Amino acid sequence: MLDQNALDTLFINARSHNGWLDNNISDEQIHQIYELMKFAPTAANTCPARITFVKSVEAKEKLKAHLDEGNIEKAMSAPAVAIISYDTEFYEKLPYLFPHTDAKSWYEGKPDKIKAVGAMNATLQGAYFMMAARSIGLDCGPMGGFNNETLDQEFSPDGKTKSIFLCCIGHGDDSKIFPRSPRLSFDEACAII
Repeated sequence: MLDQNALDTLFINARSHNGWLDNNISDEQIHQIYELMKFAPTAANTCPARITFVKSVEAKEKLKAHLDEGNIEKAMSAPAVAIISYDTEFYEKLPYLFPHTDAKSWYEGKPDKIKAVGAMNATLQGAYFMMAARSIGLDCGPMGGFNNETLDQEFSPDGKTKSIFLCCIGHGDDSKIFPRSPRLSFDEACAII
């Protein structure tokens, strides 16, 4: 079992951040995040998540145009913003990722299934993304509040990837977070049957 410090880092003391300290993050840290999160479980090892890390001033200006007003400051001040998307052609990689059977045929030509499986599994990978970022000492600020359609046109003009959510990463400014909101008790949220 992980020690209490690790549990605090990953779960108990981890918060969704809205503001950021003026500390850059390195490309090496970004690579570390991916090298950890890539082990997230996905259906038939589909691995549909595609991540665009928006770091440069120019890229952030492109991103800004697609954000809801309330998300502009927190995204622009973050050292990086990850666009968590799914690949609409993820099944093309299945002969390599899941060679046990012809899994590609499960999805090819089935747009509703591609969307459902791609979005669900990429979201799961996105959760692992946040845990990976926390595990290397970074904070996260996941968010919706953007125009998926125009953002996808900007960052994926070929239409191959579809955005799900954004996640700011960096070193969070604790002075800019709200007090922790309550959570449901076990009995309110769970049942053992």
